[in-house]
Amino acid sequence: MNEPKTDLRIQRTRKFIMDSFIELSGQKEFKDITVKDIATEAMINRATFYYHFEDIYDLLEKVLSEVLLVNLACSNYQNNVLNEETIISTFIAITNFQKSLSNRCHRGYEDTIARIIKEQLEIIYFKMLIKEHQSADEEALKVTAVILSWGIYGASVEWKRNSMNITPKEYINLAIPYLISGIDSLNMTK
Repeated sequence: MNEPKTDLRIQRTRKFIMDSFIELSGQKEFKDITVKDIATEAMINRATFYYHFEDIYDLLEKVLSEVLLVNLACSNYQNNVLNEETIISTFIAITNFQKSLSNRCHRGYEDTIARIIKEQLEIIYFKMLIKEHQSADEEALKVTAVILSWGIYGASVEWKRNSMNITPKEYINLAIPYLISGIDSLNMTK
């Protein structure tokens, strides 16, 4: 069954709103951005804004999710397995995402950013694990995906805080032998 296509005008308007928000977030704090500011920047009326988004927090979440998904290039992970390469590439994508946000986003975003990153990583890792371990306990794989997502996110925060003198790849490579030995032991239980 074919899914209905979204009208291109709707997609374009939604993109204008999101782009306007990103532009404004580079100029002022999130708490100071109003729906009126966004509507003016996007050259729309407030009703159009509310047609696309519940409120400014909904917009924030959708913008951050979309930017993160672009950084992660999630479609690239659909056919991958959980290995050294995917761990490194997700870590680099997360650190790049956080660096790009630090230039335009200010305090007040941290909890939303953390939740979005962890949720997206959890989905990616769970899909990889379930694909590789179809006969495994699904709940155990969900817990494993949660631990991996929180661990990768936490490592990216720690890198940003203390280790920016080395590249994200150099940083994550320090842990890869230990992470991979754990993943390999999971593979042996197949």
